[in-house]
Amino acid sequence: MEALASDLRERAAGRVIDRADIAEISVLKTYDPPLTALRGRVITATRRYGKFLDLVTEMPDGPPGQLHLIVHLARAGWLRWRDSLPEQPPRPGKGPLAFRLRFADGAGFDLTEAGTRKRLAVYLVTDPAAVPGIASLGPDPLDPAFTPDVLAGILAGRRTQIKGVLRDQKVIAGIGNAYSDEVLHAARMSPFRLAASLSADEVTELHGVIVGTLREAIARSEGLAAGDLKAEKKAGLRVHGRAGEACPVCGDTVREVSFADSALQYCATCQTGGKPLADRRMSRLLK
Repeated sequence: MEALASDLRERAAGRVIDRADIAEISVLKTYDPPLTALRGRVITATRRYGKFLDLVTEMPDGPPGQLHLIVHLARAGWLRWRDSLPEQPPRPGKGPLAFRLRFADGAGFDLTEAGTRKRLAVYLVTDPAAVPGIASLGPDPLDPAFTPDVLAGILAGRRTQIKGVLRDQKVIAGIGNAYSDEVLHAARMSPFRLAASLSADEVTELHGVIVGTLREAIARSEGLAAGDLKAEKKAGLRVHGRAGEACPVCGDTVREVSFADSALQYCATCQTGGKPLADRRMSRLLK
């Protein structure tokens, strides 16, 4: 998401908005101000809050005041930049198109979402804190204020699995499912390890791995266009999404644990002393 925000910062800054259109009615989570209030506004900044993108807009010749077009892509959403978009608004339908922002010069972007579970969200607000998901975000690991002591405070007394802590946006913002797998693999730590059980040295090491893993991913994506980011992310992952493949560190087979609406991947040799983790969902299916 940081790489996507950077790409948009380069492409959209200074452009004048022509129109914003909804193609999937459920995507818009706010109604005041209306989307028509964006017309004539200029993109002045692009920011990221956890997994939220914030396009900051201002009226060049009007009264002062910012409007924030905020997007959450959810699991199956994506942003597709286009150098030329039709002047006519899109027709609502059953396709993947959910939202379109068109600039006065004809360029713009589409927000698309695959699958039937529509979770992509768009907000238009005067203050990002008005978006519930942003207001409840935990600290960002890329913020210099996210120190080993801050991480230690988060984990202390938390009798929950470290995987769940790392992917919970209300606890730590921006890591998510994929990179929590990557962090734990690099830290050689079981995803089922209880967060409160980590020693001071282990917390310090985990902090370094979190920051290093995320910065490495951003560095790989630097300069890439939005359309190339997904492929680059997938290519850079060592265990997430690679169940059945060989671990790039030890050669063991990457394994998976399935949940109701997600899955984690890990290497037993690197992370659990060679012991496979229980996959309760698969166990029920086999009975």
